[in-house]
Amino acid sequence: MDIRQGELGDLVDKEMAATSAAIEEAVRRIDEMMNQARKDTSGVKLEVNERILYSCTDLMKAIRMLVVASTDLQKEIVEGGRGGASIREFYARNSRWTEGLISAAKAVGWGATELVDSADKVVLHTGKYEELIVCSHEIAASTAQLVAASKVKADRSSKRLGVLQQASRHVNEMAAKVVASTKTGQENLEDKDPMDFSGMSLIKLKKEEMESQVKVLELETQLGNERLRLGELRKKHYDLAGVPMEQVSERNGDTPSPVQQPRPLNMSPKPSKPPLGRKPMLSQKPNIPSKPGFK
Repeated sequence: MDIRQGELGDLVDKEMAATSAAIEEAVRRIDEMMNQARKDTSGVKLEVNERILYSCTDLMKAIRMLVVASTDLQKEIVEGGRGGASIREFYARNSRWTEGLISAAKAVGWGATELVDSADKVVLHTGKYEELIVCSHEIAASTAQLVAASKVKADRSSKRLGVLQQASRHVNEMAAKVVASTKTGQENLEDKDPMDFSGMSLIKLKKEEMESQVKVLELETQLGNERLRLGELRKKHYDLAGVPMEQVSERNGDTPSPVQQPRPLNMSPKPSKPPLGRKPMLSQKPNIPSKPGFK
């Protein structure tokens, strides 16, 4: 909103270049983290760190291919749709589409930077594994946003559109590998207290059971509230990014589903009622033989 429409075309090129630079910087930082991890850690920790960083490197390479494919398709769209107008005039005439493309490119570059920051913290044991998982999901969502923005103006039979869609699927696969390696590493490194309830009296066990039920209900309430908040944040994000909600619903189940309320404890389900408009089955009358002399 702070720039003139004539400058939109320049801004698209700048954002694509900035995204490419962010990817290159992310790869460089991951290499540095890998070398440092090999110096400071060994054994299981080193194995976990290498697995996570290797998966992050593969994801960065996939994003790099995505940016190249998106840039090629963008050039094809502009050349095929501008006619006798200049490139700047084409972007100005399609300002809404251009803004969506810029927003998607920004999101991809930002996601890559956040992923590397989270990976750095995980390797140094100062961050949370969950942050790395969330960053992977965000990169997949930003990728879908970039593809959706490109498909609006692209020819359905375009080979470059097919290349972009293939690159998007590859990014999703690599993001899933980051999630898998992160979860595996978390399970291998985190110590879990053994659940030993031997020696507890019946009253003590019952008290612990009630406290656990209370905690479960509290966490379910917090989870429901946080999902509602996440849904509202996503709606606002898509509104600002110019992504129609129809595209959101088509993308990988990106919007959160309604929270299912837990069934009360120790209660059996209610018996099902017969469908409306149908009468209950009547028992057949017994077949009684007629008396002699009667027809």
